[in-house]
Amino acid sequence: MDETQKRAEFTRCWLSAEPSISAYVFASISGFHDAEDVVQRIAQELARRFDEYDATRPFVAWALWIAKSRVIDFYRTQNRTQIVFSDDLLSQLADTIAKQADGRSHRRKALEACLNELPAKSRRLLDLKYVEDLSAAEMAHETGSTSRSVRVLLSRVRTVLANCIQRRLAMENS
Repeated sequence: MDETQKRAEFTRCWLSAEPSISAYVFASISGFHDAEDVVQRIAQELARRFDEYDATRPFVAWALWIAKSRVIDFYRTQNRTQIVFSDDLLSQLADTIAKQADGRSHRRKALEACLNELPAKSRRLLDLKYVEDLSAAEMAHETGSTSRSVRVLLSRVRTVLANCIQRRLAMENS
């Protein structure tokens, strides 16, 4: 893999893991700016050490392992009057976030698959609502329908999506 491919792969992995890493750091460090700085340091370290990452394992777990070390380092360098979480508590928090990230990933894949199965008209309604952020009246005008009809159709599409996601996740777990 050349450097451009490595950077692209790291970027893909980081963008997927960043919400979990940020959640861990912001839950562990109370000061917003301090937590933000630690997240940036983690991102830099992950990029620098990306060659060490074993692609057969979840990136978020590896990233959380490094994040835990950076949070511990942060507290070691702080004034001792601040509250310091135990290593055990930080490990439990990292494990919980890693498990939740894995579940979100499965749900996201199921959602994407279910969205792809929707008829074009249903997909268009979802785009108008959630991408373009239009009101029911604006959506009705855009589609040549009534506001009531748009609300009913959106409700049905959401139900179809929810059922599809549940089915896919159930098949995955069986």
